[in-house]
Amino acid sequence: MTPQDGNSGESGKNGKATYFDGYADRRRAVELVFGPALEIVEDGDLLAAWPYAEVRRLPPPGGMMRLKALGAPKGARVEVDDAWTRAEIQRHCPLLAGEREAPNLEGRKRLAYGAAAAALFGAFLWGGVPRMAGIIAPVIPVEWEKKLGEATDEEVRKTLSGKSCAAPRGAEALAKVSKRLQDASHLRLPATIETIESKTPNAFALPGGKVYLLSGLLDKARSQDEVIGVLAHELGHLEHRDHMRRIIAAGGTALLVSLVFGDVSGGAAMIVVGNSLLNAAHSRENEAEADAFAARTLEQIGRPAKPLGELLVRITNEDGGSDTLAILHDHPLSEARLAKLAAEDKGMLAPALLTDAEWKALKAICD
Repeated sequence: MTPQDGNSGESGKNGKATYFDGYADRRRAVELVFGPALEIVEDGDLLAAWPYAEVRRLPPPGGMMRLKALGAPKGARVEVDDAWTRAEIQRHCPLLAGEREAPNLEGRKRLAYGAAAAALFGAFLWGGVPRMAGIIAPVIPVEWEKKLGEATDEEVRKTLSGKSCAAPRGAEALAKVSKRLQDASHLRLPATIETIESKTPNAFALPGGKVYLLSGLLDKARSQDEVIGVLAHELGHLEHRDHMRRIIAAGGTALLVSLVFGDVSGGAAMIVVGNSLLNAAHSRENEAEADAFAARTLEQIGRPAKPLGELLVRITNEDGGSDTLAILHDHPLSEARLAKLAAEDKGMLAPALLTDAEWKALKAICD
């Protein structure tokens, strides 16, 4: 995605900075475009868009301005030396110094809603909603995201039609896995993982923090580390708000209007659920970022990343990747992707999350 013309500051000038994406220890010379959000651009390509209300200042070495964003990947930061750029950042980012200098809660909400409304209105002016999804998604207020998640949850349940599985011992095992993954990954929002009975080997997430694990995936899994890897991957999509981007792109103007006027039920949800959550694919870049998030999270709990890739390869070979994992839709696991997961695998540095009895109970959660 590329930034849209007309998004720069009042002077039409873009800022200069150095960007670290949080995944690779590499300095990237970038431009900062002051549009509906703080856009980080490299050679014309949009790398990230940080909502102004989420930008915070990090402790600076030698007086350099160093920034992070609350919803950005862990370790992602921007470093700024240029005086003009620093002044523009201070002008655009109302909460730069953090909560101690923030306005009251209602004021922060108004700022967030205002930023979202500006981004949504900008979508009408610059290229349409689908093209602007990457910029709109990061500035959507959490309250809106949760409401959209609740509305789509109802439609997804109708589509799946299977029962919710909650055999007591299996539910306890799943809750244990969920807590360990979330404690290790420091998610911006708490997630809820639920198992649904279905022959399809799949797992996917909804906006606002819901993750569905279909029982068909448990049937295919040969080890708990395979399932844990898939769940860590889906938590990565939640953290990066990839599902919001996909839904906004699919829902287009109808969804935009629903968000602005607070009605995200009924028609708007029907538009986006079938195509964007159950069938459509994330971009290759989004999948790679979710893989990296999963690998880092698994390293934190001392478990291997390679089993995630092994499960995906096995499902691809057995089922051809059709009607299976959302991770595989349109982007089957390539040798390069498998090799990267294997390279990021730090091995079994800690005991398994579940005992043999707990793993057996999780496999039987729908019985």
